[in-house]
Amino acid sequence: MTHPKIPARRHFLRQTAGFAAALPALAAPGAWASVPDARELALVHTHTHEKIDLVYASGERYVPQALGWLNRFLRDHYTGDIGVIDPQVFDLLYRVQQALGSKGAFEVISGYRCPTTNSRLRQTRSGGVATKSLHMEGRAIDVRLPGVPLADLHQAALSLNAGGVGFYPRDQFVHLDTGRVRNW
Repeated sequence: MTHPKIPARRHFLRQTAGFAAALPALAAPGAWASVPDARELALVHTHTHEKIDLVYASGERYVPQALGWLNRFLRDHYTGDIGVIDPQVFDLLYRVQQALGSKGAFEVISGYRCPTTNSRLRQTRSGGVATKSLHMEGRAIDVRLPGVPLADLHQAALSLNAGGVGFYPRDQFVHLDTGRVRNW
């Protein structure tokens, strides 16, 4: 008796289901060490004191569960609102680290910011908070990198010529975003 051929669609679905089941293990630090082009980030949030270290992508593929963890990690620390962070923000951080030759954890000052928080910060801070901030779209992050002079972090970000780069030496952070190329 011959077995009917399994349609290509079913084969694809089975393969995808197997990959999805493995995601929790694959997002763990070091789990993709042998996978070519694995991209890992370590972050420490200066306001919540939480830490995260994970592989968020390999090659052209992002790890969905890792992106979810990063979305939660980078939530609005004032309200707890969770936004969807543009994965290209993580690629920017990764590329900056490569340019600097650093393996340290970024200290995050601000990730996602809900419109209410953004409005309140505009009213209580003397400048520096844009009306249409890309933080509200999950397309911006404010960071520093311990052991790396802030000016070097700024220059490395500028050298990428990718998105916006803001330099805030008084407040000790560099702003990175996935908007148009510009700097201030």
